[in-house]
Order: sequence, then C-alpha cells, then structure tokens
Amino acid sequence: MDKNSDIVVNNFKVSQEDESRSCAQERDEYFGRMNDASGFAYIKGLCGDEMEFYLVIENNRITDVKYYTQGCQSTKICGARLARLAKGKTIKEALSISAGKVLEDLKELPDDHLHCSILAVSTLYRAIADYLLRK
Repeated sequence: MDKNSDIVVNNFKVSQEDESRSCAQERDEYFGRMNDASGFAYIKGLCGDEMEFYLVIENNRITDVKYYTQGCQSTKICGARLARLAKGKTIKEALSISAGKVLEDLKELPDDHLHCSILAVSTLYRAIADYLLRK
C-alpha cells in the first residue's frame, strides 16, 4: 500500500501518513493521567464513553495537558486533537476552542461520531472551570 493512500480508521478515512504520524503521535504525547493537575474533569457521555482532562496552568496559560479515555477511536482522536489545540493557550483562548474547530481539523469524522468532539470540548471546559473555582 502506498504511504499516501487512504485507510479507514473506525469508519473514517484519513491518509495513512496522517494517521500514523499526526494522530498516533498526538495520542502518545497527550494520552495519560496526571498527578497534581491544576484542573481536572471527568465526563461520561450519553454514548457511554468516558473522557478525562488534566491541565497544568501557569500564569493563566495551559502549559501541559493530558486526556484519558477508554472510549472509541473517534473519542480518542478528538481528545488528542483537542489537547494539541489547547496546549500553550491562555484560558480565554482555550475557552474559544469549539467542537466545530475540532471537527474542522478532523474532516472525515463520521456523522455518527460528531458527539465525540462535544464530549472532548465539554470535558476540557469543565477542567478549566475546576481550575478557576480552585484558585
């Protein structure tokens, strides 16, 4: 198979190069749990998938972010992409990241998995709220 040919990853098509380089690296870099996070959130979606976000916030900026899920591939990819988008942003900038922005970055997410981006963004927002209420 040509390295630039398309593959299907749990019902959505991405280029093999993009999947192997971008999504896999994001999942590895941002996937996991964190001790002593500045903000944390856990949400269980109506689909049954669970999402956790952990944030380290210094000087009003997200300096580290981790997500954790045992959900479907689409949930994992949305969490990874959102973590990448949020890292380095100020709190206000992170609060402006929408599910639509995540979907814009993941053009081939199937219609029956659009809710995965909402789960990821909602969990990020709740982690930011946790931080704001604790400080």
